[in-house]
Amino acid sequence: MNPNKIIKGKRPTFYETPGVDLLMHMVMVLAQEHCAMRDRLDTIERLSERKLAVSASNIEAYVPDQAVLEERELRRQKLLENLFSVMTQEAAEISAKDTRERFDTLIDELATDS
Repeated sequence: MNPNKIIKGKRPTFYETPGVDLLMHMVMVLAQEHCAMRDRLDTIERLSERKLAVSASNIEAYVPDQAVLEERELRRQKLLENLFSVMTQEAAEISAKDTRERFDTLIDELATDS
């Protein structure tokens, strides 16, 4: 995406706290750039292992095979898991609490109905 391109219309918001959506966007852009640089470094390492010159043309010409693509995807998934681990943990805690509260309420309701 062109960083100078202006997107028309209002951006969707997901968080109530002002600025959190912008911060999340910036974090995701940095994660995207990190993944691109990590893939490029992986390409450089693979060229070096093959004793090929590490040049811009060799880097751009490199075409990863399916195994390499899968390895890179796994690395991206692990990065995203780490990136969102706090949010995933918080969601699980909220879900568990909600489930426990509903369970307790249901038990109370059943006990009073009998």
